[in-house]
Amino acid sequence: MIDIKRGLHILKQNIQIAPEKPGVYRMIGLNDKVLYVGKAKNIKKRITAYSHLKKLPVRLQRMVSEITSMEFIVVENEAKALLLENELIKKLEPHYNILLKDDKSFPYLSLNVKEEYPVLKKYRGVKKQGVKYFGPFANAGAVNKVLDLLQKAFLLRSCSDSVFFHRDRPCLMYQIKRCSAPCVGKISKEDYRKLVDEAVAFIENKSNNLREKMTQKMQEASERQDYETAMMFRDRIQALTSVQQGTNVEYGHIKSADFVAMYSQNGLVCIQVFFIRSGQNCGNLPFFPTQTEEAEKSEIMEAFLSSFYANHLSPMEIILADDIENREFLSQAIGCKINVYQRGDKAQIAANVKNNAKESLERKMALENSIRNNLLEMQKVFELKKMPERIEVYDNSHIQGSYAVGAMIVATVNGFDKKAYRTFNIKNPQITNDDFAMMKEVLSRRFEKITPENRPDVILLDGGIGQLHAVYECLQNYDLSDIAIIAISKGPERNAGKEFYHQMGKESFTLPFASPLAFYMQNIRDEAHRFAIGTHRKKRGKSIRMSELDKIEGIGSKRKKSLLNYFGSVEAVIQANLKNIEKVPGINKKTAEKVFKYFHK
Repeated sequence: MIDIKRGLHILKQNIQIAPEKPGVYRMIGLNDKVLYVGKAKNIKKRITAYSHLKKLPVRLQRMVSEITSMEFIVVENEAKALLLENELIKKLEPHYNILLKDDKSFPYLSLNVKEEYPVLKKYRGVKKQGVKYFGPFANAGAVNKVLDLLQKAFLLRSCSDSVFFHRDRPCLMYQIKRCSAPCVGKISKEDYRKLVDEAVAFIENKSNNLREKMTQKMQEASERQDYETAMMFRDRIQALTSVQQGTNVEYGHIKSADFVAMYSQNGLVCIQVFFIRSGQNCGNLPFFPTQTEEAEKSEIMEAFLSSFYANHLSPMEIILADDIENREFLSQAIGCKINVYQRGDKAQIAANVKNNAKESLERKMALENSIRNNLLEMQKVFELKKMPERIEVYDNSHIQGSYAVGAMIVATVNGFDKKAYRTFNIKNPQITNDDFAMMKEVLSRRFEKITPENRPDVILLDGGIGQLHAVYECLQNYDLSDIAIIAISKGPERNAGKEFYHQMGKESFTLPFASPLAFYMQNIRDEAHRFAIGTHRKKRGKSIRMSELDKIEGIGSKRKKSLLNYFGSVEAVIQANLKNIEKVPGINKKTAEKVFKYFHK
């Protein structure tokens, strides 16, 4: 039985002084740890409900028992309280709030119609006025596929401004019929604008008989024996047909909607979201909110919607599989309609989304059960004190000492924790060809910032006994009593599945070939290897892309862009005289002198 008398007493004291206005309340426990953040139209009335203990689930009874103080923030209305609540939940991650682990930035297609020659491109980030967006897409693969087809259908440019304004002949995109080459006047400004208008109408599902109009123009061109133009319209019609074939009949009448459904089992929850835009299914994603034990389904869905659409652009309509209590308020706060349908196409789609949520949750539960079994087996085989809950895997990557990086990935009971991944640029240039020394530097820097919250149960090294001794040597001043350090090295003929495992004071051994634990250990080792190589390639690519302009003091990204837009290339900047450099927008006389002197020492 939970003893909540003390917490209840503190709650009642705060009820007496709580404002009867809209705002946000925080329940605080020992060591100023925030237990819960909530919003309310009337704070006093809302927190009074927590004093009716018999109506509270065990989760909230436990929360009341832990209260040591409370804080209130008054705002203008409940909608603003919702925004503030989301900000505080994201920042503080209170123990009793339903949390959405959502750090995704969805890709869109963007078309800035204000530009003279708008460019069709992929885009992530803050939405701007005057720009048309098509999406969101669930992943980059989906947006790339649609971008490719739209380029064929509407021949809009995809190049950067610096390339566009300095071309003197068409590029390959024109040759393969994916661009109309406005850069060199192959199409007039007026005709290019017509292509832009057609693309916008198509993206917004407002194009009536566009394919029929193109067919008519193709026939007219053919009749006047302008076969090149006729072939161009033929290719555009084929591309447009490909895009429209991707439109599912059941989605055809839907302009902009997100279908959202939830399924729960054994205290776990999955919320599935389908993105439908202009009759196109732009993909779907499952989300798994945490800390949902004993929470009502309506409470979980409300928390998800308010959190998700505080960070992502809302559609014209959100369609739920099941109704929720505060649907009207959330609709006003989010800024779009939230509807539930009992019959018809939309009801069937919502039911299908709910079925997808069920299947996603079952797959996740099966995966987590498999991981847990492997971790229990790992505890037994490696003689660990407990089942590991946090495994850190380390690897290095370099090319003969160049662009040296260290990488750390984290594996947990729930799979890979990618938010916890870390990279380490090797600071000492004298050791970039020494894997042992590099690993020492990486582990030393990692343990300088170790806390009880991120302390690993297991450290797995991609290397042999030498790596193992090097790590123990560099960590000799730290308490490693509860941390197991394991090294994994290639087996005979470097065959996967025949790796050797090394622990200090124990004889090296291999795992049974093709055993589940062997596959698991290979998988987390390979993930570290993939992450290390990917980080190395990014560093190397960034260095290759770095121009001479980046080395000039006082030349940041904006001034660099201005110089390249004006001259077209670094070589042209090098050859320019001082007076011409001074003419560049954003470049003052002093900066121009710096640039000129750098290249003419």
